[in-house]
Amino acid sequence: MKKYQKLLSAAMAAAMTVSLAACGSNDSGTAASTGNASDTGTGTQADASDAGNSSGESFTIGICQQLEHPALDEATEGFQAALTELLGADNVTFDLQNAQGEQANCATICNGFVSANYDLILANATTALQCAAAATSTIPVLGTSVTDYATALDIDDWTGATGTNVSGTADLAPIDQQEDMLLELFPDAEMVGILYCSAEPNSSFQAQQFEQYLEEDGIAYQEYTVADSNDIASVVQSAVSEVDVIYIPTDNTMAGNTESINNIALPAGVPIIAGEAGICSGCGVATLSISYYDIGYTAGEMAYDVLVNGADISTMEVKYADSVTKQYNADICSELGITVPDDYTAIETEE
Repeated sequence: MKKYQKLLSAAMAAAMTVSLAACGSNDSGTAASTGNASDTGTGTQADASDAGNSSGESFTIGICQQLEHPALDEATEGFQAALTELLGADNVTFDLQNAQGEQANCATICNGFVSANYDLILANATTALQCAAAATSTIPVLGTSVTDYATALDIDDWTGATGTNVSGTADLAPIDQQEDMLLELFPDAEMVGILYCSAEPNSSFQAQQFEQYLEEDGIAYQEYTVADSNDIASVVQSAVSEVDVIYIPTDNTMAGNTESINNIALPAGVPIIAGEAGICSGCGVATLSISYYDIGYTAGEMAYDVLVNGADISTMEVKYADSVTKQYNADICSELGITVPDDYTAIETEE
């Protein structure tokens, strides 16, 4: 069909995408942690015995996480696990602060890290990355759970590296394969709704990519955007009355309101293809998902390379997930009478 062309396009898009997330802080959301992080993911584990920190030098790292969300939590866990293993529990201190979705507070957190002269900053999600990059041009900044660094940092001539004190890992799953998934599960769909928050540039980028692939396949679509969570109920109500299937990209506003979305879409019998597993577990039928633990772990390895090996962060190319997994929400699929192919894996849900 269009695989090689689409893969090339997706690869180029991946080099130009941002997972922009609203980042904010609240004073009660600060949590400092030192040493071992829980290893709950499936990332490739580094052998601590190979760590090059023979001097025993200690490092303090500030982590600005945009908000509490399973995907972002996993990325933070992976990052902490990697550095704890590589540096040793006694040689790294993490100042983890949860931004609770407020951009102004996110800036406050990052400025605090700079004032404290921390050795490195991890920015978990796009707005956190933007705030950290604005706060310092000297302290190394690594992002994770960011869809497109070129968009986030307003870089026109993207080459894969920022040329500044910023690098990291991206959470973009191949958009063309997500569109293929929609057509595989719903081949008779005539109208697709694209639902996202217009305040999140990462979501807009993904929506535009998805729409291009729909156009190539001759599928009609309609955008349904919200300015914030207050608009979700009315916008989703309009969408389910006009479309056959809804696509939601990686979007922090939608991720925080999956119950509200599901309460409207499920009774209406309108299935949702989601950009990541967290959204899918709340309101979707299927997703092409990456491991957020893995991209967080990779960011931790990059941090070690900068801190211990003296790697030049300005030339470090942004890294992407090595693999993707087809996942489905067994409960919602059952309620809608949807049978998925054998190569889909059921999302584990909390009891």
